[in-house]
Parts: sequence; C-alpha cells; structure tokens
Amino acid sequence: MSGGKVDIKVVLLGKAYAGKTSLVERYIHNRFLGETVPYQNTIGAAFGAKTVTVNNQNVVIGIWDTAGSERYEAMSRIYYRGAKAAIVCYDLTDKSSFDRARFWIGELQKYEQGCQIYLCGTKFDIIEDNPDLRTVSERDAHALALDVRGENYETSSKTGKDIDKIFTKIAVDYLASKTAHKNEVDADIVELRKHPKKHLCQGCS
Repeated sequence: MSGGKVDIKVVLLGKAYAGKTSLVERYIHNRFLGETVPYQNTIGAAFGAKTVTVNNQNVVIGIWDTAGSERYEAMSRIYYRGAKAAIVCYDLTDKSSFDRARFWIGELQKYEQGCQIYLCGTKFDIIEDNPDLRTVSERDAHALALDVRGENYETSSKTGKDIDKIFTKIAVDYLASKTAHKNEVDADIVELRKHPKKHLCQGCS
C-alpha cells in the first residue's frame, strides 16, 4: 500500500523479531497472529496507514515497518528518510535488542535529526506472566528515552497494551509542532508588517 495522502510518516526500527510487525498488525488491524500464524521476517519494508482523530482533527499516519536483519541496514535508511517520527522497538526479554535500539537511535540522530524518537519495549505480556524473563529494566529504558528527549512505552501486541497510546501521542506531538510552526510564521508576518525596513537587505530602499 503506497497511495493516498499521509500527514505523518512513521518508521519502525529494531532488531529482527523485536515485535515490530506484530505491533503494526495490532494497531492497524487489531489482531494478533503470533500464536496461530507465525510472522515471517520482514524483507525490506512493509507499509500500512491508519487515520486517528485527535482534538477533532484527522491525522493520517503512514507506517513503515522495516526489516530488522543487519543485512538490510542500508535499505532501512531509504525508508526512514523524511520520517517525522520513529518507534524504536526492543524486546523486553532480549537484552541484545535493547543494545540494538541504541544503534538505531544513533542512526536517526546522524541522518534524520528532525525525527522524533519513541522507545517501545515489546512483549510485556510475557514478563507480566513471568517477571524473571525481563532483561531490560524500566529504569534503563527510561534513561535512554530521556537522552533522546522522547518517551518509553512498554507494550503488548497480544493484549494491545499501550499500542494505541504510542500512535495517539505521535499524532498529538505532530499537531503541536504544526501549530507551533504556524505561530512562528504568523509572528514573522506580524513583525514584517510592523518593521518592513528591518527585513530589507543593506543597500535596498
């Protein structure tokens, strides 16, 4: 799916089997297939879109679910180019996936500095049933989220825990940034009308 108007481009990044595809399936289709139809490893990227209503405004979120395998790293850069938001996923039961999340954050900070980062710990239902399986502490994840001026969510695609919450927050932040930009433009226009000569180049009359 690639047609239609998208207001905000969101990319999902993270290690293979960190739960990215399951998260998208739950959000867009409200389903969890993990126990009946095992997910195939994403090759390249898959696209989906959903409209969310925030403050009586409709926002179309275009979601790119990228491959987590290291051999597709260069290809993933193509898909997160121009993204306004990134959900960096890690598996709460797999410490190496959290380490991998740090890599993707570094990539975004290097290549897409305007992209807002949201951390997402997946498979919360597993550690809820067996806390001993947790390998990523909430404290460490929260500290990383603070470093990137973002937020950390612990989600479950099986139960749906906090998945809608992430995308709603992305839409809210998008509308807030859009409003802030409009206010800046309006302020510049007012300033220009008040003091037109201040904005003329030297030597102009």
